[in-house]
This record gives sequence, structure tokens and C-alpha cells, in this order.
Amino acid sequence: MSATILGPDGKSRCRWCGGAPEFLVYHDTEWGFPVSDDHRLFEKLSLEGFQSGLSWRTILAKRQNFRAAFHGFDFDRIARFTESDLDRLLKDEGIVRHRGKIEAVINNARRAQELVSREGSLAAFIWSYEPETKQLKEPQTVSTSAASVALSKDLKGQGWKFVGPTTVYAFMQAIGLINDHVEDCVIRAGVERVRQEFRRPGG
Repeated sequence: MSATILGPDGKSRCRWCGGAPEFLVYHDTEWGFPVSDDHRLFEKLSLEGFQSGLSWRTILAKRQNFRAAFHGFDFDRIARFTESDLDRLLKDEGIVRHRGKIEAVINNARRAQELVSREGSLAAFIWSYEPETKQLKEPQTVSTSAASVALSKDLKGQGWKFVGPTTVYAFMQAIGLINDHVEDCVIRAGVERVRQEFRRPGG
């Protein structure tokens, strides 16, 4: 099976973006482009945790609801959530009402605060795990990597939850820590240009 499909403009793209109509814009404008904003990084890692056992289409369709429910994934605000906030979220039909995953986001917000106090920013910590080019395997042929295993282990050691190696690898793909667009994808070169110009946090 080919690793690419033709988009509406007749150009090749990663096959997965043909899985749902809303995937194309996400693939072309977000996936793989480097992110350095702490709230966006926390959002993406949280949403990847919510995706565990579900489809990304489900999460993407609910993303605006998640953002509203979690105050734009401002982890300083989420860290102050109480039992009443948990009850509110468990009743929110616009998000995934999974107690363990919701509790994980609240827990991880507090861990993010601790991490920022040590590292200066979530971005500086995350980007310190960017693998060297020579360490990368073929794009989209794996669901984990040495870097994702290491980052997952570090986060778990700090008390983060729902951050297994597969979840972390999907996160790394999405926020541009690696460029996993397939070689023939029309978006790959553009992502690589942005990555080359991107100023690494803490670097």
C-alpha cells in the first residue's frame, strides 16, 4: 500500500490524512510544525492522553470543547481545580468523560508547574528530547522511539500520568520534535524549512 494519497490539489500527502475530512487541514497546517508555547504543548500532550484507546478524529472533533473545559489548557489554572471542577468535567458531554484521564490532566498540570519552576519552561524541557537526525528511523514506520521512551520515562518519574511511550511519540510527531511526514508528502519540505528556522527553547 502506498504511503501517500493525492489531496484535492492533486499533490501527494501522508495516507493517514485521508481518513477523515477534517484531517487534511490539520495535516497541512499543524501536524509536525514546531511548537514552543507551553500551553499548546500541554494541550497536545493532554489530548494525546485522552486519545488513548480512541481515534484522533474523536478528539479533534471535540478539541474546542476541551479547550473551553480546561481554560485553554492553562496549567496554572488547571492546577487549582477542585472536586467541583472534576464533577463539572465528568458531566461535560462535549469532552471525553473518562475520570482517570481527566484526573491525569489535573495531576499533570501540577507536575507541569513543578517542571517549569525547575527548567524555566515546559518547552525547554520537551525540546531537550529532540532526537538527532541520525537517530531517526523511517517516518511513520514505528509507534515509539528511543527518544519517546526516554521522555516518557522522565515524565513518569516526575509523576506525570497517561504519558506512555506511544502517547509521547504521537505527541513528538504532532509538535514537530520530529518530522514524520513521509518523503513524498508535499508538506514535508515546508515543515522541514520551519524546523530549520525554528529557535529551540532553552537552546
